[in-house]
Amino acid sequence: MKKTINIKAPSKLLIHTITWVFIFLLPYIFASAYYDDGENNIHGHNEFLYLDTVTKVFWVALFYLNTQLLIEYLVYTKKYVLFVFTQIVLFSLIMLIHGILFNLMIPDKVFNFISSSSHNIITFLFTVIASVAYKTITDRVRSQEEINFRIQENLKSELSFLRSQISPHFLFNVMNNIAALARLKSDQLEPTIHKLSSLMQYMLYEPDEEKVLLQSEIENLQSYIDLQQQRYGEKLNLHVSMDIKENWHTIEPMLLIPFIENAFKHGTGLVEQPEIEIELKVSENKLLFMVKNKFVPTDTVKDKTSGIGLTNVKRRLELLYGNNHTLTINNDHNIFVIALALTFKS
Repeated sequence: MKKTINIKAPSKLLIHTITWVFIFLLPYIFASAYYDDGENNIHGHNEFLYLDTVTKVFWVALFYLNTQLLIEYLVYTKKYVLFVFTQIVLFSLIMLIHGILFNLMIPDKVFNFISSSSHNIITFLFTVIASVAYKTITDRVRSQEEINFRIQENLKSELSFLRSQISPHFLFNVMNNIAALARLKSDQLEPTIHKLSSLMQYMLYEPDEEKVLLQSEIENLQSYIDLQQQRYGEKLNLHVSMDIKENWHTIEPMLLIPFIENAFKHGTGLVEQPEIEIELKVSENKLLFMVKNKFVPTDTVKDKTSGIGLTNVKRRLELLYGNNHTLTINNDHNIFVIALALTFKS
C-alpha cells in the first residue's frame, strides 16, 4: 500500500502555485481601486503597486521559513518567546529591505520606516497566522494519515498471521476425513480434495488482493461450510440459507469466513446438540449476514488464534466501510449471534 502523502505532493504544489499567483495578481485585477482623484493618494502610482508586488516575495519567503523550519523548532518545542522575537526581527529585516527597494523604485519620495511598517503590519500578521494555521493543520492531517497507514499495515500483518495459523484443528480433521474416504474408496474423495484445495488457495493467496468478486467469496464460504458439515455429519444441526440476487459486487477477501469459523470453533465440542444457523442475503446493493450458534460459557479457548479472527475482521470493517456497515454481537442465554449489514461501495 502506498502512502497518500507522496501521491498528493504534485497536487499540493499545484494548489500552492495557483494560490500565490492569485495573491500576486489580485492587486492588478482590481488596479482601479488604487487610483483616486486626490494627488496625495500614493496608491495611485504604479510604482507603489510594483513595490508591493516585490515585497510579497518576502512574505512568501517568511511563510515557508515558518512552515518548514521555525514553527517546528520553536512553536512545537514551546519556545514561544523566541518565536515571537524571531518574527519581530524578520519583520524589521523585511522592512529594511523594503526601504531599500522603496528608495530604488520611488526615488522622488521619502521613505518613512514607521509609516511603511504600519502599512505592512497587517500583511505581516496575516502571513504569520496563516503559516502557523497551515503548518498545524497539515501536520495533523499527515499524522492521521500515518496512523491510518500503520493501522492498515498492522491489520495486514495480523491477517498474514491468521493465514499461516488458520484453523489447524479444521485442517487436521479434514485430512483425517480424506484418509477415511480413501480407505472406503468413497466417491466423495475427489470433490472433498478439490474443495480443500480451492479453499486453501483462496485463504493463502486471495487476501493479498484488495478486493475480490462477491461470488468468489461466497463460493469459498460454501466450500468451508461443506467441509465442516462433512466433518460433523449428523452430530451437528446445520442450517444454511443463501439468497444471492447480486453476486457481481466486490468485497474484501476473507471478510465473512472468520464469523463462520468462530461458530464452528465455539458451537461444537462440549456443546450438547450443537446447532449452527447461517443466513446470507444480497440484494439492492446491500449484504445481510447472520451467524447463530450455541455455546458453553465455560468452554476454554481452543487455540491461540481464537478471538483474533473476530477482532481482526471488526477492525477491518471499521476501517474499510466505516458508517456503511453495522455489526452487532450478542451472546445471551448460551446463544451467540453476529449480524452484519453492509452497504457496498458504488
